[in-house]
Amino acid sequence: MSNPIIQFNHVSKKYSQNTAVDDLSFSIDKGEFVTVLGSSGCGKTTTLKMINGLIQPTSGTITIAGKRLSDWDLVDLRRHIGYVVQQIGLFPHMTIADNIAVVPKMLGWEQDKIDQRIQELLELVQLNPAQFANRYPGQLSGGQQQRVGVARALAANPPYILFDEPFGALDALTRIQLQKELKRIHAALADKTFLFVTHDINEALFLGQRVMVMNQGRLEQFDVPAQIVHQPKTQFVKELLGTVRQNHQLWEGDQDD
Repeated sequence: MSNPIIQFNHVSKKYSQNTAVDDLSFSIDKGEFVTVLGSSGCGKTTTLKMINGLIQPTSGTITIAGKRLSDWDLVDLRRHIGYVVQQIGLFPHMTIADNIAVVPKMLGWEQDKIDQRIQELLELVQLNPAQFANRYPGQLSGGQQQRVGVARALAANPPYILFDEPFGALDALTRIQLQKELKRIHAALADKTFLFVTHDINEALFLGQRVMVMNQGRLEQFDVPAQIVHQPKTQFVKELLGTVRQNHQLWEGDQDD
């Protein structure tokens, strides 16, 4: 039985003559891991930023947890949403523990509760608290910093986590490792809704329980990965899948030589 937690109803976003998002309608259920796939300029990041009110739609309605976005106090809403971006944005002068504790401190948590949460989260992202809590961001690798970014987004136990191409700047091996870790983390967290933007089709199909394919501000297909692979609904989706098949043919050709 579906339990819609994020809903877009005929949502558009226009900038002068440019339409970033065009008549977008979809629902995301509580606890889902949804990936948003598309090339640069397709509207995927705009869609993400409209969910936490960083960008306001030109028309249409957005509903979060049964409440219209226009009726939310945006400060309160953002306290319920974790946000992970490619640049990570850790504070370089603060320890890893202090970076994770930023939002809980803002919310007035007691120190004992904050310390316990830091330990829980470092263990969740598989960074030993005894080794990493008192280090500084500059002492960590890019992959380790991104793990801290995920931990910080989870610190106040928000029901929604938004990811805006968080692994885009990482090397291929680190990226694959973190994809596996993020999938494990989502499975370990009860009822957390993850929305993950990417331009990497393999990443989208691996991570997403459902995949939203966007092109030029419109929704081309929103389906489970197997349906997208075996029953693409539009020419754009077919061409997108063709790039993956082309790479597979390259590898198969190398093996034949």
